Amino acid sequence: MAELVSLEEHFAIVADSDRSGSPRRVLKHGDTFGVFDLHGDVLPLENGELGLYHAGTRFLSRFELLLGRRRPLLLSSTISEDNTILAVDLTNPDVVRDGHVLVPRGSIHIFRARILRNGHSLERIRITNHSRHPIQTPLAFHFNADFCDVFEVRGTRRERRGRRDGDSATSDHSILRYEGLDGIERRTVIRWNREPSRSDNGAAVFSITLAPEEVTEIEIAIACEVGERAPVVRFSDVLEQSRQDTSTHDICKCRVVSSNDSLNRWFNRSAADLNMMLTDTPGGVYPYAGIPWFSTPFGRDGIITALETLWAAPDIARGVLEFLASTQATAHDEAQDAEPGKILHETRQGEMAALHEIPFGKYYGSADSTPLFVALAAAYFERTADREFIDTLWPHILAALDWMDRSGDRDDDGFIEYERQSLTGLVQQGWKDSCDSVFHADGALADPPIALCEIQGYAYQAWHGAARLARARGHLKENRDWRARALRLRSRFD
Repeated sequence: MAELVSLEEHFAIVADSDRSGSPRRVLKHGDTFGVFDLHGDVLPLENGELGLYHAGTRFLSRFELLLGRRRPLLLSSTISEDNTILAVDLTNPDVVRDGHVLVPRGSIHIFRARILRNGHSLERIRITNHSRHPIQTPLAFHFNADFCDVFEVRGTRRERRGRRDGDSATSDHSILRYEGLDGIERRTVIRWNREPSRSDNGAAVFSITLAPEEVTEIEIAIACEVGERAPVVRFSDVLEQSRQDTSTHDICKCRVVSSNDSLNRWFNRSAADLNMMLTDTPGGVYPYAGIPWFSTPFGRDGIITALETLWAAPDIARGVLEFLASTQATAHDEAQDAEPGKILHETRQGEMAALHEIPFGKYYGSADSTPLFVALAAAYFERTADREFIDTLWPHILAALDWMDRSGDRDDDGFIEYERQSLTGLVQQGWKDSCDSVFHADGALADPPIALCEIQGYAYQAWHGAARLARARGHLKENRDWRARALRLRSRFD
């Protein structure tokens, strides 16, 4: 009989230990996204952004696969063209005993396939023995969850945090728990489809014995639970559903094909990236702003994305308009920089938003999203002639125009200006919203109230667009008044 070789102890070649500065692999579905290293791992790096996130919280701050006691060697790592699957190929280093190589590097192949579904991460791991000898190796997973709010991961310091205890482990699953200061329990539930040889809070080890050319698989399902229990889902079910989504829920029906392969790849990748960011909300499909820190609805970003894709995918604009109308401010709230008729800047989930430690649960500190909202409504109607939808949107358009005329122009000089009311809100409320982005020629920071030139351009576009909508609805007086308002603004601007 061939000798059974154990890989647990004797590693002569170690996988690359550089754990910082390497490229990332990103997946997203719904309100769940993951940022992984090239191995498909989440490493507990100081000030690192790696993790599995859901609803504004990091549910995994460590998830690391080890072959024996070492990281396997990386062969390749890629995201599928439709952005649904992270695929990683790994192998073993040389296994040496008494100066002799018992198992050459590359004898064991590990293939990882991970896919996300809203609130879930599903992974299938296939291990193959390509050597001529039977091999026994422990495959270990080390995991943890810090349940940090996204803003904590970004660097915000909190005076107090919730309670992190009550973890438990059984033969087929582990549960990590966090009781937030908002009174909500958040849980990370990790399930295995086979019983590990050893498991405790933070680790599970599988003893893998493979004959030559033998293949085995392990499936891991991770659920992010906020209060309620999440349903149990399987990798194969989620994979099939994702394929159906890709074929039936592609909101952009337009295809661009050229004679240039590089241009085709660029366009297809851009379309796939946009499709990944599109997220179903109660108010319709919405393009989230970006991963990792901006995976949420932003007013300005969603509107501009909708304008840029209007020629190919007007349904994006409809979803953006519907969502922003449903979240339009109806009252004054200084903590949120909210005023009647104002359109959302951003909205956030998570513990810090629920406790108002940040103002971004629903935050309205953007002076440009409101005129852009009106401009998008007009552009959408010009593209689609969807009169019925514009009729339902009309009260929100009127409220936005009223904000532009009143709260947005407090000194009645014809220009929209901003000055934050919230002590913790944004100082600068245009697209350049870092606090030091608006300054004089000598470098001195500009004091609010501030009227940015581009916002006046958006307002001009909004008044003209509203006039066209009024004419289409038979409101001739408003058509004349708003056209005149646009012309007065242009004259004052010049």
